[in-house]
Amino acid sequence: MEVRPGHPSRNLRILLIGRVLRAFGFGFATVLLAIDLQGRGLSSTEIGVVLAVGLAAASLTGLLTVMVASRLSRRATLAAIGALMSLCGLDLALAGPFWLLVLSGLTGMMGAASVDLGPFLAIEQAILTRAVPPTTRNRAFARYSLAGALAGAAGGFAAGLGTTPLRVQGFFILFALLGLITALTPLLLSDEVEHEAQGPIFGSFRPVMGLSALFSLDSLGNGLVVNSVLAYWLHIRFGATPAVLGPSFAVMSLLGALSLEMSGRLADRIGLVNTMVFTHLPSNVLVMLVPFAPGLGWALALLFLRATVVQMDQPARQAYVVSIVRPSERGGALALTGAVRGVAQSFGPAVTGVAIHAAALGLPFLLGGGLKLSYDLALYCGFRQRKGDHEAVGLGR
Repeated sequence: MEVRPGHPSRNLRILLIGRVLRAFGFGFATVLLAIDLQGRGLSSTEIGVVLAVGLAAASLTGLLTVMVASRLSRRATLAAIGALMSLCGLDLALAGPFWLLVLSGLTGMMGAASVDLGPFLAIEQAILTRAVPPTTRNRAFARYSLAGALAGAAGGFAAGLGTTPLRVQGFFILFALLGLITALTPLLLSDEVEHEAQGPIFGSFRPVMGLSALFSLDSLGNGLVVNSVLAYWLHIRFGATPAVLGPSFAVMSLLGALSLEMSGRLADRIGLVNTMVFTHLPSNVLVMLVPFAPGLGWALALLFLRATVVQMDQPARQAYVVSIVRPSERGGALALTGAVRGVAQSFGPAVTGVAIHAAALGLPFLLGGGLKLSYDLALYCGFRQRKGDHEAVGLGR
């Protein structure tokens, strides 16, 4: 049944509730995680490994959860993912040895990158695609991202209170409780979420193979400057503490959130690929300028400016992927592109950890920005002529 614009379905509301709760936890975890690991005595290289495992698992588990959801149910699978988040939080709160902390990353729910990476993503976005009519798909994906960004900002502000090891432990216990709640919310979804067009989940992915290759290039660059790594870099380079980093990353999330609603409207006007490219280019130039900042204030100013455009490509990218494959393949396509992105991104923190250990503090930013600029140019040249299935009727409204 088609959903009328402006009247979100019950399923859509439940999805957004789960997303907000999860994003709040990811918002404070991404600020506190690396600094907490350093406080436990882990080296820069070990911290990079933990974050890399978390990023890789967040993406690869998406392939597994899509297959499980197709054989069991989407609701039960989303509930199990919430339970994994709870286990991850307990591990981070209570574990000490390096190998146990690596296990927390294997859950895929560490939240080292952002709210837009995890085993939940492909399932939720496949449900979201059916919950709204095609003509409002761009804006629905933008608002899905907006809800996560606002909740992530709130989590970032809260992270400013993590000024002692005991308080940080309390935050990770809260992370576990949020996981339990997000394990319950999917059970309220209606039976409609289990109904999808018949066909293979992993069918002919020719339309997305080229995209996946480009996404891997972008994600490798992004992994070098992922939020948890940025927080750690600012701590090492300028001595920034959670009391400064928490509010600062919250402001970045808020600035990014303000741009997300604009992303959906811009995509309606100029197209999804153009939105991805033209909003992404300036953010990459700005991140390459960060290592040249003479002080913490200048570095944060550049990151704040970058935050106004850095997230605008996310809802456009997600809406584009589900719009160039058959309905039965949407979850599989999202899981595949997410896996490729995540595996490539997972190499970034390890490289950055080694660079920090070697005092090559500018390398991650210059290399990351350069890779992402190459992605933008290749995406525009290769895909600007290919439109999503809903763009022919929606473009230019």
